[in-house]
Amino acid sequence: MKCPRSTALITASLLLAPLAGQAEDTIHVAYSERPPYLIQQADGVPAGLTGAPTAAAFKAAGIPVQWHLVPTNRQLAMVKDPHGLNCTIGWFAVPERMAYAKYTKAIYRDKGWMLLANVAFAERGITTMQELASQRDIRVLIKDNFSYGGLDKFIQKWHPVVAVSTASTLKMVQSVAKGSVDLMFVSEDEGAYILKNEAGDSAANLRLLSLKDMPRGGDRHIMCSKSVPDEVINRLNKAITFK
Repeated sequence: MKCPRSTALITASLLLAPLAGQAEDTIHVAYSERPPYLIQQADGVPAGLTGAPTAAAFKAAGIPVQWHLVPTNRQLAMVKDPHGLNCTIGWFAVPERMAYAKYTKAIYRDKGWMLLANVAFAERGITTMQELASQRDIRVLIKDNFSYGGLDKFIQKWHPVVAVSTASTLKMVQSVAKGSVDLMFVSEDEGAYILKNEAGDSAANLRLLSLKDMPRGGDRHIMCSKSVPDEVINRLNKAITFK
């Protein structure tokens, strides 16, 4: 549940232009809570696997920053704004976004992809991607405007029954547990966190499955609008400690 302080971070006047009285070179960085990657702290500064290194990089680089808690589709709109000094956290560098975005070097690398599925699907006993691709009746839940890294091309060729969601990760997980869909793709980090901390009563009807030939985890970056100066990207790259 979001506390009242979050509301102040989501006003339209803050999203696409510097705050009154702040330096014009302030960078506006948007994120949405997505543990274990992104966790909002009391002061609005993000923590988590991608949040913490991003906050550390801006601090080490001495770049003025304003944090905003914003839904993912709104984050993309901010980055597409040709005039705003806007960035967002933890995105894959995919070709279709190169036309409107700049990326820092990687801030984190996922361990690997897994399936978060309900018990009924798990009982099919599928163990490889090839077996999965032969099943055309599988219902897959996909987050709207998300990239799944090395899985994107596989999903396009597979043509399963796709349901697109703009809901929170928790609501998506509940849809899987209830059997509204069969599965969703998650990283190993996220899947383990969900089952341990968020699934609650739904956990009994969920299984985290690893297929033998799943693609490796992808690199996650800070993604910025084209109007963010190259100097800022370079300073962040020097401050990022991830190897």
